[in-house]
Amino acid sequence: MENAARKIEPKLALSLTIEKNALLGSLSKLQSFVEKRNTIPILSNVKLDADQNGLTLTVTDMDLVVSETVEAAVSEEGSLTVPATTLYDIIRKLPEGAQVKLDLDTKSSRVNIKSGNSKFTLSYLPSDDFPVMSEGTLTHQFSLKSKDFLKLIEKTRFAMSTEETRYYLNGVYFHTVENSLKTVSTDGHRLAKVEIEAPEGTKGMPGVIIPRKAVNEINKILENQEEVKISLSDSKIKFNAGKIELLSKVVDGTFPDYARVIPENNVKFLTVNSNLVREAIDRVATITADKTRAVKLNLSKNNLNISAQGIEGISGNENVECTYQSDAIEAGFNSRYLLEMLSLVEGVETNFAFDTANSPVIVTDSKDTSALFIIMPMRV
Repeated sequence: MENAARKIEPKLALSLTIEKNALLGSLSKLQSFVEKRNTIPILSNVKLDADQNGLTLTVTDMDLVVSETVEAAVSEEGSLTVPATTLYDIIRKLPEGAQVKLDLDTKSSRVNIKSGNSKFTLSYLPSDDFPVMSEGTLTHQFSLKSKDFLKLIEKTRFAMSTEETRYYLNGVYFHTVENSLKTVSTDGHRLAKVEIEAPEGTKGMPGVIIPRKAVNEINKILENQEEVKISLSDSKIKFNAGKIELLSKVVDGTFPDYARVIPENNVKFLTVNSNLVREAIDRVATITADKTRAVKLNLSKNNLNISAQGIEGISGNENVECTYQSDAIEAGFNSRYLLEMLSLVEGVETNFAFDTANSPVIVTDSKDTSALFIIMPMRV
């Protein structure tokens, strides 16, 4: 890693002064990667490396490592680790614009934190014990606009599986097909696929499954960054954005051939106002009691009826104007799945393509044709 792997001799010393917001900004991003309960105590810590380049903060959970270098006035170089959440909580409660001094007191074996009239002492663990993740040889490197990469992630991550037994679905499949760079995720009930034009450097890259934790947190390191540099191999993926870096293992598994489950015979087309259908589904689903919040879509010529049944015979339904010219069809769906998909639609209209009541349904965005969603119907 360009930042975290920069070798600093772990001298048991440290003394520096840093502006509160600089330290807080970094800690607020990094502490979310720290597992709150760890059987290995040092994994709850943030590693502090101080040298002439400033202060580098690093956290890891053994599967990923995140680091950032921030400006600091370093009076004594060194390296140690302190509890990440405790340090974050202290720093965020200091006054705006405060100067923070951190130094190691070798006599008391504590790290002193001073700011104005406030003084805190923290325990520490030596950096020697902090796990190091080797990135190996990253065979492919390329750059993307951060907004383009975030689009690939944000429009697919909702469909990742959380079933640990299907570990190969616990992430987003990042790969190329011809001249397109694609992300795909599925949990067996829904599928999301997004593609953009592949940038230079992606040719021949291995398809990798970015694990769920990295997917869910990547937006934090790309905040306010114009561009992200991506380096990967068949076992690791690294993201560099400004002075922050994330290195993650990829899921050791084979993503299924998703192209086989994308329907080719769905010719019953529904076009409906995105906001109207989303709000109607949300309203009708209110009366349902089970976790699926199941709703039924009943389609007839230019009319969509959304209905649901609750406990003790309660019911609800709503008609929504639409464009539909095919045979009548009735199908049930998990309303939460529908609403998650519809929340990602940018266009005024959403397009649905049906085949039969029991067949997968294709959902597309009238504005963003690069995104495609699939949802399986359910018995209602």
